[in-house]
Amino acid sequence: MEYTMSQTQSQVHVPNATLWIGRVMSAVPALFLLVDGAMKLVKPAVVVETTMQLGYPESVITGLGIVLLLCTALYVVPQTAVLGAILVTGYLGGAVATHVRVGGDLFSVVFPVIVGALLWGGLLLRNPRLRALLPLQTD
Repeated sequence: MEYTMSQTQSQVHVPNATLWIGRVMSAVPALFLLVDGAMKLVKPAVVVETTMQLGYPESVITGLGIVLLLCTALYVVPQTAVLGAILVTGYLGGAVATHVRVGGDLFSVVFPVIVGALLWGGLLLRNPRLRALLPLQTD
């Protein structure tokens, strides 16, 4: 069985396997970001210490958590997934910039990039309208 969606004059077909791979690829970063956002609201000692080591005051942690949860929520809703991906990408860019600024190790700099790649890769696989925008398919 295939997932189909009307688009201007043509049909876009996404095989079930592709759709499910996209959903799993999307779920991995979404779950990580939801847990990260929730931890910022709960503010355990490790979150407070890490945030302060990165040069941010404790007062911004709750706001960062709310922003992250809202952006991630937009990402997981199919109708707003592209907007959510754009906003989360901005958030992750801030994480990369922060770790570069404090001289973080390679993993702490690259990890947000990997999360962003999974986020967009999953969205690309599960969203036929987004796939149609890219010249990925050969006829």
